[in-house]
Amino acid sequence: MPITTTASVNGPLISPRSRLMGWPAVVSVTLGIFAIVTTEILPIGLLTSIGSSFTVSDGVAGLMMTMPGFLAAIAAPLVTAATARFDRRLMLCVFMLLLALANFVAAAATDFWLVLASRIMVGITIGGFWSIGAGLAERLVPPASVGRATAVIFSAVPLGSVLGVPTGTLIGDLAGWRTAFTVIGALTVGVLVMLFLLVPPLPPVQVTRLGVLNGMLRSVNTRFALLLTFLVVLAHFGTYTYVTPFLEQVTHASGALITTFLLLYGAAGILGNFLGGAWVARYPRTVFGLAAGLIAAVTLLLPAWGRWEIGAVILLIVWGIAYGAVPVASQTWFSKAAPHAPEAASVLFTASFQATFSIGALVGGFILDRTSPSAVMSLGGCTAILMVLAAVGSRFTEPLTGPHCKDRS
Repeated sequence: MPITTTASVNGPLISPRSRLMGWPAVVSVTLGIFAIVTTEILPIGLLTSIGSSFTVSDGVAGLMMTMPGFLAAIAAPLVTAATARFDRRLMLCVFMLLLALANFVAAAATDFWLVLASRIMVGITIGGFWSIGAGLAERLVPPASVGRATAVIFSAVPLGSVLGVPTGTLIGDLAGWRTAFTVIGALTVGVLVMLFLLVPPLPPVQVTRLGVLNGMLRSVNTRFALLLTFLVVLAHFGTYTYVTPFLEQVTHASGALITTFLLLYGAAGILGNFLGGAWVARYPRTVFGLAAGLIAAVTLLLPAWGRWEIGAVILLIVWGIAYGAVPVASQTWFSKAAPHAPEAASVLFTASFQATFSIGALVGGFILDRTSPSAVMSLGGCTAILMVLAAVGSRFTEPLTGPHCKDRS
Protein backbone atom coordinates (compact mmCIF):
# COMPACT_ATOMS: atom_id res chain seq x y z
CA MET A 1 0.00 0.00 0.00
CA PRO A 2 1.50 3.39 -0.96
CA ILE A 3 2.57 5.69 1.82
CA THR A 4 0.96 9.12 1.76
CA THR A 5 1.35 12.28 3.75
CA THR A 6 -0.72 12.49 6.90
CA ALA A 7 -2.11 15.52 8.64
CA SER A 8 -0.51 16.23 11.97
CA VAL A 9 -2.68 19.15 13.01
CA ASN A 10 -6.32 20.02 12.55
CA GLY A 11 -7.97 23.27 11.63
CA PRO A 12 -7.63 25.80 8.81
CA LEU A 13 -4.41 26.02 6.84
CA ILE A 14 -4.10 29.76 7.48
CA SER A 15 -4.45 30.91 11.07
CA PRO A 16 -5.77 34.39 11.95
CA ARG A 17 -2.23 35.46 12.89
CA SER A 18 -0.93 34.16 9.54
CA ARG A 19 -3.46 36.34 7.72
CA LEU A 20 -2.35 39.37 9.73
CA MET A 21 1.36 38.74 9.13
CA GLY A 22 1.01 37.17 5.66
CA TRP A 23 2.90 39.49 3.33
CA PRO A 24 5.63 40.53 5.81
CA ALA A 25 6.19 36.80 6.38
CA VAL A 26 6.35 36.19 2.61
CA VAL A 27 8.94 38.96 2.30
CA SER A 28 10.96 37.41 5.14
CA VAL A 29 10.98 33.99 3.45
CA THR A 30 11.90 35.67 0.16
CA LEU A 31 14.85 37.42 1.78
CA GLY A 32 15.91 34.11 3.33
CA ILE A 33 16.02 32.49 -0.10
CA PHE A 34 17.78 35.59 -1.45
CA ALA A 35 20.50 35.18 1.20
CA ILE A 36 20.80 31.47 0.36
CA VAL A 37 21.00 32.02 -3.41
CA THR A 38 23.52 34.83 -2.99
CA THR A 39 25.70 32.73 -0.69
CA GLU A 40 25.45 29.70 -2.95
CA ILE A 41 26.48 31.40 -6.18
CA LEU A 42 28.69 34.17 -4.74
CA PRO A 43 31.87 32.20 -5.60
CA ILE A 44 31.02 32.53 -9.31
CA GLY A 45 32.04 36.19 -9.27
CA LEU A 46 34.94 35.59 -6.85
CA LEU A 47 36.18 32.28 -8.24
CA THR A 48 39.51 33.50 -9.56
CA SER A 49 40.41 35.61 -6.52
CA ILE A 50 39.52 32.87 -4.03
CA GLY A 51 41.48 30.29 -6.03
CA SER A 52 44.49 32.60 -6.14
CA SER A 53 44.38 33.11 -2.37
CA PHE A 54 44.82 29.38 -1.77
CA THR A 55 46.86 28.62 -4.93
CA VAL A 56 44.26 26.32 -6.48
CA SER A 57 43.07 26.18 -10.11
CA ASP A 58 39.73 27.56 -11.29
CA GLY A 59 38.48 24.00 -11.70
CA VAL A 60 39.38 23.07 -8.12
CA ALA A 61 37.90 26.35 -6.87
CA GLY A 62 34.70 25.24 -8.62
CA LEU A 63 34.28 22.70 -5.80
CA MET A 64 32.82 25.62 -3.85
CA MET A 65 29.85 25.36 -6.22
CA THR A 66 29.81 21.57 -6.37
CA MET A 67 29.72 20.70 -2.67
CA PRO A 68 26.64 22.71 -1.59
CA GLY A 69 24.55 21.17 -4.33
CA PHE A 70 25.43 17.59 -3.44
CA LEU A 71 24.79 18.23 0.25
CA ALA A 72 21.52 20.01 -0.54
CA ALA A 73 20.35 17.06 -2.64
CA ILE A 74 20.96 14.72 0.30
CA ALA A 75 19.67 17.12 2.94
CA ALA A 76 16.41 17.98 1.15
CA PRO A 77 14.66 14.64 1.76
CA LEU A 78 16.53 13.60 4.92
CA VAL A 79 16.31 16.88 6.83
CA THR A 80 12.71 17.54 5.77
CA ALA A 81 11.63 14.07 6.91
CA ALA A 82 13.65 14.22 10.14
CA THR A 83 12.19 17.61 11.12
CA ALA A 84 8.69 16.96 9.80
CA ARG A 85 7.04 17.34 13.23
CA PHE A 86 8.85 20.57 14.18
CA ASP A 87 7.38 24.04 13.75
CA ARG A 88 8.38 25.27 10.28
CA ARG A 89 9.22 28.77 11.52
CA LEU A 90 11.66 27.28 14.02
CA MET A 91 13.35 25.26 11.29
CA LEU A 92 13.62 28.27 8.98
CA CYS A 93 15.38 30.19 11.77
CA VAL A 94 17.75 27.28 12.50
CA PHE A 95 18.75 27.04 8.85
CA MET A 96 19.29 30.80 8.60
CA LEU A 97 21.56 30.69 11.66
CA LEU A 98 23.56 27.89 10.03
CA LEU A 99 23.90 29.97 6.85
CA ALA A 100 25.22 32.96 8.81
CA LEU A 101 27.83 30.76 10.50
CA ALA A 102 28.84 29.32 7.11
CA ASN A 103 29.52 32.79 5.72
CA PHE A 104 31.58 33.83 8.73
CA VAL A 105 33.61 30.60 8.59
CA ALA A 106 34.36 31.22 4.89
CA ALA A 107 35.40 34.81 5.63
CA ALA A 108 37.85 33.67 8.33
CA ALA A 109 39.15 30.55 6.53
CA THR A 110 42.92 30.09 6.66
CA ASP A 111 42.89 27.11 4.31
CA PHE A 112 40.81 26.05 1.33
CA TRP A 113 39.42 23.03 3.17
CA LEU A 114 37.79 25.40 5.67
CA VAL A 115 36.07 27.17 2.80
CA LEU A 116 34.80 23.79 1.61
CA ALA A 117 33.63 22.98 5.14
CA SER A 118 31.59 26.17 5.14
CA ARG A 119 30.07 25.13 1.83
CA ILE A 120 28.87 21.89 3.43
CA MET A 121 26.95 24.04 5.91
CA VAL A 122 25.53 26.00 2.99
CA GLY A 123 24.37 22.78 1.34
CA ILE A 124 22.49 21.61 4.42
CA THR A 125 20.81 25.01 4.65
CA ILE A 126 19.76 24.94 1.01
CA GLY A 127 18.24 21.48 1.26
CA GLY A 128 16.27 22.25 4.41
CA PHE A 129 15.20 25.88 3.88
CA TRP A 130 14.24 25.49 0.23
CA SER A 131 12.19 22.35 0.80
CA ILE A 132 10.18 24.07 3.53
CA GLY A 133 10.09 27.64 2.26
CA ALA A 134 9.24 27.03 -1.40
CA GLY A 135 5.78 25.73 -0.54
CA LEU A 136 4.84 28.06 2.34
CA ALA A 137 2.88 30.65 0.35
CA GLU A 138 -0.43 28.83 0.78
CA ARG A 139 0.02 28.92 4.56
CA LEU A 140 0.84 32.63 4.74
CA VAL A 141 -1.68 34.36 2.46
CA PRO A 142 -5.31 33.82 1.39
CA PRO A 143 -5.93 31.42 -1.54
CA ALA A 144 -6.46 34.24 -4.03
CA SER A 145 -2.95 35.57 -3.32
CA VAL A 146 -1.04 32.27 -3.32
CA GLY A 147 0.11 32.56 -6.95
CA ARG A 148 1.40 36.08 -6.45
CA ALA A 149 3.10 35.16 -3.18
CA THR A 150 4.79 32.17 -4.82
CA ALA A 151 6.10 34.39 -7.62
CA VAL A 152 7.47 36.82 -5.02
CA ILE A 153 9.25 33.99 -3.18
CA PHE A 154 10.78 32.66 -6.40
CA SER A 155 11.86 36.16 -7.45
CA ALA A 156 14.61 35.73 -4.84
CA VAL A 157 16.44 33.46 -7.29
CA PRO A 158 17.10 36.09 -9.99
CA LEU A 159 17.38 38.81 -7.33
CA GLY A 160 20.30 36.87 -5.89
CA SER A 161 21.94 37.19 -9.29
CA VAL A 162 21.01 40.79 -10.02
CA LEU A 163 21.80 42.22 -6.59
CA GLY A 164 23.66 39.67 -4.49
CA VAL A 165 26.34 38.30 -6.79
CA PRO A 166 27.31 41.55 -8.60
CA THR A 167 27.35 43.44 -5.30
CA GLY A 168 29.40 40.69 -3.68
CA THR A 169 31.77 40.72 -6.65
CA LEU A 170 32.11 44.51 -6.40
CA ILE A 171 32.83 44.29 -2.67
CA GLY A 172 35.35 41.56 -3.39
CA ASP A 173 37.09 43.74 -5.97
CA LEU A 174 37.21 46.74 -3.61
CA ALA A 175 37.85 45.13 -0.22
CA GLY A 176 38.65 41.46 -0.86
CA TRP A 177 36.52 38.33 -1.12
CA ARG A 178 36.57 37.78 2.65
CA THR A 179 34.74 41.07 3.16
CA ALA A 180 32.08 39.94 0.68
CA PHE A 181 31.36 36.83 2.77
CA THR A 182 31.32 38.91 5.95
CA VAL A 183 28.75 41.29 4.52
CA ILE A 184 26.42 38.51 3.36
CA GLY A 185 26.85 36.89 6.79
CA ALA A 186 25.66 40.09 8.46
CA LEU A 187 22.73 40.29 6.05
CA THR A 188 21.81 36.71 6.96
CA VAL A 189 21.70 37.60 10.65
CA GLY A 190 19.26 40.39 9.81
CA VAL A 191 17.05 37.96 7.87
CA LEU A 192 17.13 35.58 10.84
CA VAL A 193 15.71 38.32 13.06
CA MET A 194 12.99 39.08 10.49
CA LEU A 195 11.97 35.42 10.25
CA PHE A 196 11.70 35.16 14.02
CA LEU A 197 9.63 38.34 14.36
CA LEU A 198 7.47 38.32 11.23
CA VAL A 199 6.74 34.68 10.42
CA PRO A 200 3.90 33.26 12.56
CA PRO A 201 4.17 29.85 14.24
CA LEU A 202 3.75 27.18 11.56
CA PRO A 203 3.09 23.77 13.07
CA PRO A 204 3.41 20.99 10.47
CA VAL A 205 0.18 20.40 8.56
CA GLN A 206 1.54 17.35 6.75
CA VAL A 207 4.23 14.88 7.69
CA THR A 208 6.42 14.25 4.65
CA ARG A 209 7.74 10.70 4.73
CA LEU A 210 10.47 9.36 2.45
CA GLY A 211 8.00 6.82 1.07
CA VAL A 212 6.01 9.63 -0.52
CA LEU A 213 8.95 10.46 -2.78
CA ASN A 214 9.13 6.87 -3.98
CA GLY A 215 5.46 7.01 -4.88
CA MET A 216 5.94 10.25 -6.82
CA LEU A 217 8.66 8.66 -8.95
CA ARG A 218 6.08 6.28 -10.43
CA SER A 219 4.50 9.20 -12.26
CA VAL A 220 5.60 9.75 -15.86
CA ASN A 221 5.35 13.51 -15.36
CA THR A 222 7.64 13.35 -12.32
CA ARG A 223 10.22 11.32 -14.22
CA PHE A 224 10.16 13.80 -17.09
CA ALA A 225 10.49 16.67 -14.60
CA LEU A 226 13.62 14.97 -13.30
CA LEU A 227 15.01 14.43 -16.81
CA LEU A 228 14.30 17.95 -18.05
CA THR A 229 15.62 19.54 -14.85
CA PHE A 230 18.77 17.42 -15.02
CA LEU A 231 19.57 18.40 -18.61
CA VAL A 232 18.86 22.13 -18.41
CA VAL A 233 20.52 22.67 -15.02
CA LEU A 234 23.52 20.61 -16.14
CA ALA A 235 23.83 22.80 -19.22
CA HIS A 236 23.41 26.04 -17.29
CA PHE A 237 25.65 25.51 -14.27
CA GLY A 238 28.25 23.57 -16.22
CA THR A 239 28.80 26.81 -18.13
CA TYR A 240 27.65 29.74 -15.98
CA THR A 241 29.83 28.65 -13.04
CA TYR A 242 32.83 29.49 -15.22
CA VAL A 243 31.50 32.59 -16.94
CA THR A 244 34.04 34.78 -15.08
CA PRO A 245 37.07 32.86 -16.45
CA PHE A 246 35.43 33.06 -19.91
CA LEU A 247 34.94 36.82 -19.69
CA GLU A 248 38.50 37.26 -18.41
CA GLN A 249 40.26 34.99 -20.91
CA VAL A 250 38.09 35.24 -24.05
CA THR A 251 36.33 38.60 -23.82
CA HIS A 252 39.30 40.17 -21.96
CA ALA A 253 36.88 42.19 -19.83
CA SER A 254 38.04 44.09 -16.76
CA GLY A 255 36.82 43.26 -13.26
CA ALA A 256 34.49 46.27 -13.19
CA LEU A 257 33.04 45.36 -16.58
CA ILE A 258 32.46 41.76 -15.50
CA THR A 259 30.51 43.05 -12.49
CA THR A 260 28.38 45.16 -14.85
CA PHE A 261 27.78 42.17 -17.14
CA LEU A 262 26.67 40.03 -14.21
CA LEU A 263 24.37 42.83 -13.05
CA LEU A 264 22.69 42.98 -16.47
CA TYR A 265 22.42 39.20 -16.53
CA GLY A 266 20.67 39.23 -13.16
CA ALA A 267 18.28 42.03 -14.19
CA ALA A 268 17.33 39.99 -17.24
CA GLY A 269 16.81 37.01 -14.94
CA ILE A 270 14.16 38.91 -12.97
CA LEU A 271 12.32 39.62 -16.21
CA GLY A 272 12.60 35.97 -17.23
CA ASN A 273 11.29 34.83 -13.85
CA PHE A 274 8.08 36.84 -14.11
CA LEU A 275 7.58 36.12 -17.82
CA GLY A 276 8.02 32.42 -17.17
CA GLY A 277 5.79 32.55 -14.10
CA ALA A 278 3.03 34.23 -16.13
CA TRP A 279 2.96 31.50 -18.77
CA VAL A 280 4.28 28.31 -17.23
CA ALA A 281 1.03 27.21 -15.57
CA ARG A 282 -0.68 27.05 -18.98
CA TYR A 283 2.24 26.15 -21.23
CA PRO A 284 4.81 24.27 -19.12
CA ARG A 285 6.49 22.41 -21.99
CA THR A 286 6.73 25.49 -24.19
CA VAL A 287 8.25 27.66 -21.42
CA PHE A 288 10.68 24.95 -20.32
CA GLY A 289 11.70 24.07 -23.89
CA LEU A 290 12.05 27.70 -25.00
CA ALA A 291 14.26 28.51 -21.99
CA ALA A 292 16.53 25.56 -22.79
CA GLY A 293 16.63 26.50 -26.47
CA LEU A 294 17.79 30.03 -25.65
CA ILE A 295 20.44 28.72 -23.25
CA ALA A 296 21.66 26.40 -26.00
CA ALA A 297 21.85 29.24 -28.52
CA VAL A 298 23.68 31.55 -26.13
CA THR A 299 26.31 29.07 -24.98
CA LEU A 300 26.97 27.86 -28.53
CA LEU A 301 27.36 31.43 -29.80
CA LEU A 302 29.50 32.73 -26.93
CA PRO A 303 32.83 31.26 -28.17
CA ALA A 304 32.40 33.30 -31.38
CA TRP A 305 30.43 36.40 -30.37
CA GLY A 306 31.79 36.52 -26.84
CA ARG A 307 35.15 37.67 -28.09
CA TRP A 308 33.64 41.15 -28.32
CA GLU A 309 32.22 42.95 -25.31
CA ILE A 310 28.99 43.96 -27.06
CA GLY A 311 28.39 40.39 -28.22
CA ALA A 312 29.07 39.01 -24.76
CA VAL A 313 26.69 41.40 -23.00
CA ILE A 314 23.84 40.80 -25.48
CA LEU A 315 24.18 37.05 -25.10
CA LEU A 316 24.34 37.32 -21.30
CA ILE A 317 21.09 39.31 -21.25
CA VAL A 318 19.36 36.65 -23.36
CA TRP A 319 20.86 33.99 -21.08
CA GLY A 320 19.50 35.75 -18.00
CA ILE A 321 15.98 35.91 -19.44
CA ALA A 322 16.12 32.23 -20.38
CA TYR A 323 17.46 30.93 -17.09
CA GLY A 324 15.14 33.18 -15.08
CA ALA A 325 12.24 30.99 -16.24
CA VAL A 326 13.92 27.67 -15.41
CA PRO A 327 13.40 27.39 -11.60
CA VAL A 328 9.72 28.33 -11.72
CA ALA A 329 9.16 26.02 -14.71
CA SER A 330 10.81 23.09 -12.95
CA GLN A 331 8.98 23.69 -9.65
CA THR A 332 5.66 24.04 -11.48
CA TRP A 333 6.19 20.74 -13.30
CA PHE A 334 6.92 18.92 -10.06
CA SER A 335 3.92 20.57 -8.36
CA LYS A 336 1.53 19.55 -11.14
CA ALA A 337 2.87 16.01 -10.97
CA ALA A 338 2.03 15.79 -7.24
CA PRO A 339 -0.68 18.33 -6.35
CA HIS A 340 -1.63 16.26 -3.28
CA ALA A 341 1.83 16.59 -1.67
CA PRO A 342 3.23 20.11 -2.15
CA GLU A 343 6.08 19.82 0.37
CA ALA A 344 7.15 16.48 -1.10
CA ALA A 345 7.14 18.07 -4.57
CA SER A 346 9.36 20.88 -3.24
CA VAL A 347 11.71 18.31 -1.71
CA LEU A 348 12.08 16.45 -5.00
CA PHE A 349 12.52 19.71 -6.91
CA THR A 350 15.21 20.90 -4.50
CA ALA A 351 17.08 17.58 -4.44
CA SER A 352 17.13 17.14 -8.21
CA PHE A 353 17.98 20.79 -8.90
CA GLN A 354 20.83 20.93 -6.41
CA ALA A 355 22.32 17.55 -7.33
CA THR A 356 22.47 18.56 -10.98
CA PHE A 357 23.82 21.99 -10.01
CA SER A 358 26.78 20.21 -8.43
CA ILE A 359 27.29 17.77 -11.27
CA GLY A 360 27.28 20.64 -13.76
CA ALA A 361 29.85 22.65 -11.78
CA LEU A 362 32.02 19.54 -11.31
CA VAL A 363 31.94 18.49 -14.96
CA GLY A 364 32.46 22.06 -16.14
CA GLY A 365 35.50 22.46 -13.88
CA PHE A 366 36.96 19.15 -15.09
CA ILE A 367 36.57 20.24 -18.72
CA LEU A 368 37.86 23.77 -18.03
CA ASP A 369 41.11 22.54 -16.48
CA ARG A 370 41.77 20.31 -19.51
CA THR A 371 40.49 22.43 -22.40
CA SER A 372 39.26 26.04 -22.43
CA PRO A 373 36.30 28.20 -21.37
CA SER A 374 35.03 28.15 -24.96
CA ALA A 375 34.92 24.35 -24.97
CA VAL A 376 32.91 24.43 -21.74
CA MET A 377 30.34 26.74 -23.36
CA SER A 378 30.03 24.60 -26.48
CA LEU A 379 29.47 21.36 -24.56
CA GLY A 380 26.90 23.07 -22.37
CA GLY A 381 25.04 24.20 -25.48
CA CYS A 382 24.91 20.63 -26.79
CA THR A 383 23.47 19.47 -23.46
CA ALA A 384 20.77 22.14 -23.61
CA ILE A 385 19.81 20.93 -27.09
CA LEU A 386 19.22 17.47 -25.61
CA MET A 387 16.83 19.04 -23.11
CA VAL A 388 14.86 20.70 -25.93
CA LEU A 389 14.53 17.33 -27.69
CA ALA A 390 13.39 15.72 -24.43
CA ALA A 391 10.78 18.47 -23.91
CA VAL A 392 9.44 17.84 -27.40
CA GLY A 393 9.38 14.10 -26.69
CA SER A 394 7.43 14.66 -23.47
CA ARG A 395 4.44 15.81 -25.53
CA PHE A 396 3.81 12.19 -26.38
CA THR A 397 3.45 11.13 -22.73
CA GLU A 398 0.52 11.68 -20.35
CA PRO A 399 -0.49 15.38 -20.19
CA LEU A 400 0.30 17.48 -17.18
CA THR A 401 -2.55 17.94 -14.75
CA GLY A 402 -4.20 21.21 -13.84
CA PRO A 403 -7.33 22.98 -15.00
CA HIS A 404 -5.45 25.76 -16.76
CA CYS A 405 -2.79 23.65 -18.46
CA LYS A 406 -3.19 23.92 -22.26
CA ASP A 407 0.26 22.67 -23.24
CA ARG A 408 -0.92 19.17 -24.11
CA SER A 409 0.12 16.66 -26.70
